[in-house]
Amino acid sequence: MSHQKVIVLDFGGQYNQLIARRVRECGVYCEVKPHTITINELRALDPIGIIFTGGPGSVYDPKAPQADPEVFQLGIPILGICYGCQLLAHNLGGRVTAAQSDSAREYGKTETFFDTDCKLFDGLSQKGISWMSHGDYMEKVPDGFALIAHSDACPNVAICDESRGFYGVQFHPEVNHTENGTLMIRNFLYNVCKAKGDWTMGDYKDMAIRQLREKIGSGKVLLALSGGVDSSVAAALLAEAVGNQLTCVFVDHGLMRLNEGDEVAAAFSKWNINFIRVDAEKLFLSRLAGITEPERKRKIIGEEFIRVFEAEAKKLGQVDYLAQGTIYPDVIESGAGEADVIKSHHNVGGLPDYVDFKEIVEPLRMLFKDEVRQLGRELGLPEYLVMRQPFPGPGLAIRVIGEVTKEKLDTLRKADFIFREEVAAAGIASDMGQYFAVLTNMRSVGVMGDGRTYDYTLALRSVTTTDFMTADWTRIPYEVLDRVSVRIVNEVPHINRIVYDITSKPPATIEWE
Repeated sequence: MSHQKVIVLDFGGQYNQLIARRVRECGVYCEVKPHTITINELRALDPIGIIFTGGPGSVYDPKAPQADPEVFQLGIPILGICYGCQLLAHNLGGRVTAAQSDSAREYGKTETFFDTDCKLFDGLSQKGISWMSHGDYMEKVPDGFALIAHSDACPNVAICDESRGFYGVQFHPEVNHTENGTLMIRNFLYNVCKAKGDWTMGDYKDMAIRQLREKIGSGKVLLALSGGVDSSVAAALLAEAVGNQLTCVFVDHGLMRLNEGDEVAAAFSKWNINFIRVDAEKLFLSRLAGITEPERKRKIIGEEFIRVFEAEAKKLGQVDYLAQGTIYPDVIESGAGEADVIKSHHNVGGLPDYVDFKEIVEPLRMLFKDEVRQLGRELGLPEYLVMRQPFPGPGLAIRVIGEVTKEKLDTLRKADFIFREEVAAAGIASDMGQYFAVLTNMRSVGVMGDGRTYDYTLALRSVTTTDFMTADWTRIPYEVLDRVSVRIVNEVPHINRIVYDITSKPPATIEWE
């Protein structure tokens, strides 16, 4: 089945795949392509619209990424976002320069005024909040373009040439912080590109199953199963595609939450799959001994995972493919194309140079977390599994700041369990995208039973998000935080102070390491 599609041209920004997510959210199929794509390759894709992403460069820099100038002659609508907006202006006769004053630079939430007669802003209020992140300035707008949005600091926040279907915005409509940002993207798709909305997650499921069967053929697949949402959905998708050609290996690395290893084993023992549990706690902790740098932790865990899988594969005989539950945010934060590396995920940037499998299969690589949950429902997974609390691949190793030891892990496990238990008891879990405890490497003086203590500080973290690319810190009721704090200090040895992280993403990431 052929679908209408929109192409996102990647110029190296951190939110690029999120743009694609928003397009798919609007019922339109979308692919991300590098800005180096040739005009013939782009034409062959037959898109109904093109979106230029943001990026860290300056368009007037000779080394800055550029699009083929012929893209403007295709007769296809274009939406430029941030760097992409400046690229439009730069290529079509405008002039972009570095902002000459701090007031002309804009970062973060900015009050913005919109011309709602423009197709892009149809149905919006004339005033709203947009998320800015630019240090360059459109000093001259190209001929034929109209100004359609402004802020107090910037007269040309957005521009358009509606006769050609060209639109540019200096802000990021794809992030949650921009009010009505998804509506702006929807307007571009339906008002400008005349989209039909013929893309659903059911379609994605069918396409993914077909592609997996074509790729794997009669080969055998080994899946890294953690029991989390991503790997569980990957398991269900692969089971649907190749059935008993799939073996799921659960590596119990000793970095799981309280009782989680047993719970995962119990849950998947009921499935009609080959399930193997490997006890590797001593192995992982020995490799992590003395390691304090977060990236080294991630890479050590990533390499050790692969080595364990290789060993299990040899026991099974010939295994052709290694499958992983890698999703889009993992790929983006690990660095892709010209984007900066934020942190290596154990199943992406943490992979060793040599892997003893024919190929790595990542059926969820194009999906964000909320899409993965939706796919799980399409596959018939139970709701409790689809909505399970996210857990990072490196486990508690990146929630113990500094060196990882069994004693620290046991302390964190108990504290984290209390936090999750109280959140559940308060009935607020559904309002929280992800929540957990972090054992910091900081000690402070306290007093217990009239005696001096000198013990660890525990940080609590909770964010509200759907796509995990942006997130706001959760406003947990004080009485819940109070119960959590009292219980942890009284029930968990070696913790005498509790703090709550009130930083959103960006500027922070969700995990601490």
